[in-house]
Amino acid sequence: QIQLVESGGGLVQPGGSLTLSCVGSGFTDRRYAMGWYRQAPGKERELVALASAVSGSTRYGDSVRDRFTISSDNAKTTVYLQMNSLKPEDTAVYYCNVVHLDTGDYWGKGTLVIVSS
Repeated sequence: QIQLVESGGGLVQPGGSLTLSCVGSGFTDRRYAMGWYRQAPGKERELVALASAVSGSTRYGDSVRDRFTISSDNAKTTVYLQMNSLKPEDTAVYYCNVVHLDTGDYWGKGTLVIVSS
């Protein structure tokens, strides 16, 4: 069973930076993509960034492209989200996600990011 644990959330001022980490365990192969979604109060969960463990290709949500960067460790079991130029509208709970080609979706419990002065 894949398990995911996020860390790194907190309070940051507009224009600031923050890095989130997600440590995964229970992987038996690399047939998955790993990354981040977020959910703001009263809104639907949306894609932030995903990285394929097989190809290394990445995919970003339109609202974060050019400001956020996803990266992985060599084992592809830990992902990081470098968030720059943060805006108040980036305030949300950020969830780590693994989508496995055979067994489906796995989610972490989330980490809260608040962008406010």
